[in-house]
Amino acid sequence: MKRCLHCSQTFESRDWFCPDCGWRPEKSSLVPVFSPELARSSSGFKASYFAPLAARESDHFWFRARNALIVWALEKYGAGVSSFMEIGCGTGFVLQGIAGHFPHVRLFGSEIYPEGIAFAAERIAGAEFMQMDARNIPFAEEFDVVGAFDVIEHIDEDETVLKQIYSALKPHGLLLLTVPQHRWLWSAVDDHACHVRRYTARELHAKVTRAGFRIERSTSFIVSLLPPMLAYRLMQRGKGNTFNPHEGLNIHPVLNKFFEGCLRLELALIRGGVSFPVGGSRLVVAKKTDKTVSNI
Repeated sequence: MKRCLHCSQTFESRDWFCPDCGWRPEKSSLVPVFSPELARSSSGFKASYFAPLAARESDHFWFRARNALIVWALEKYGAGVSSFMEIGCGTGFVLQGIAGHFPHVRLFGSEIYPEGIAFAAERIAGAEFMQMDARNIPFAEEFDVVGAFDVIEHIDEDETVLKQIYSALKPHGLLLLTVPQHRWLWSAVDDHACHVRRYTARELHAKVTRAGFRIERSTSFIVSLLPPMLAYRLMQRGKGNTFNPHEGLNIHPVLNKFFEGCLRLELALIRGGVSFPVGGSRLVVAKKTDKTVSNI
């Protein structure tokens, strides 16, 4: 169901016109705009990053390996999925990967910045896009699965986002979540990415369960590359304004292929049931339930 952001009434309709109060969102290029003030002023990400990301994601080991992990998690834990919403879809690279493996699933993508939606809409013609504040989602019990991939670390009110996702999911719906992990990895990379935090597993699990989810699976990834990742992060500390935020996107093809091979091996182990305690990032799969006891 849709949820009116003016009067909170829920309604079924193809249009966004609220039958109770008459409210409807703004539109930009036929995309509904639910939070126009954030589209112009949000500090959670730099809109200028979208173009270089769109140019490099499809070849970069990190994005390719993360997509493979997400698709696997959706295949394993999201049996029978018919609708999927991505919060903070960026340039649409994840949605494109999901569309390729799940052609019959209705796909929805939300993003604060219209610049990101423009790239995403070119990648996935059949998806529905909207400009939206993740802290105020205009849906109630609408989706089988909601994903947020390296998104909530940008938002101060991350628990509000998790509760909003809970409300937007159908009963027993699924949450797929990835976040950066380990506070000791903090560096200029996080500063320039506009991160608010890097998570510990305990902190993330507590927030997810408080929102009403039961954790089905939790594992670190980017495990085998943790030593070079830590070394690179230590090198960036203290660089301040001299740090080049696009440096990590430009990697030698041979090294890129080797790193992707390492992460593919990690995925094989995760598929086999291994859950890693440490790694640069963490995947959490959680189910909407009235119970708040995790089952990791």
